[in-house]
Amino acid sequence: MASLLREEVFETHGQAPAPSKDFCQLLVTRREVIFRWWKISLRNEFRESRPGEIKESQEDFLDDSSLHIQIAIVFGAKVLEHVLNLCRGNYDFLERLPVPLLLYIISFLELEDIARLSQVSRRFEMICNSNALWENIVENLCDTITPEMKELAQEMGWKQFFFTNRLQLQLQLRRRRQKQDAQNKKQ
Repeated sequence: MASLLREEVFETHGQAPAPSKDFCQLLVTRREVIFRWWKISLRNEFRESRPGEIKESQEDFLDDSSLHIQIAIVFGAKVLEHVLNLCRGNYDFLERLPVPLLLYIISFLELEDIARLSQVSRRFEMICNSNALWENIVENLCDTITPEMKELAQEMGWKQFFFTNRLQLQLQLRRRRQKQDAQNKKQ
């Protein structure tokens, strides 16, 4: 499973809270935690200041409470907790799986479970609402999908297509045919 981890495990950046305007970056690699900052100020005494960096091994970071406080101030307690978990070896491998594999796995879930999974993270929300997932679900559940149905589904979105009842789909397909016939007659 360790082969699923890239060298860079986590990265975030942001601005320190007011009154500071400093720009900060937090980078967690497989071995180190790196905290960088850039002083942003119009004051003369800070014009010549250089960027700063604290680089520690993950083991040393776990014991450095002053760096924990800095990270919590800039990025919040949730980010700090996430970084501490990463340093303890608690990785979320499901989050790191490639999208095609996740789409395959998610397509076997019940609808309620897909809805719950979409609330886990932004990445899962995007995947659970993606046309690729819902196209896969529709194709697995429907016996036949005509090219006309595929066009309609791509037009309206596969998820919307899935949740639209059959009568409404038949009506929309009929309207599409009439519209295409009318355009063909004009030509």
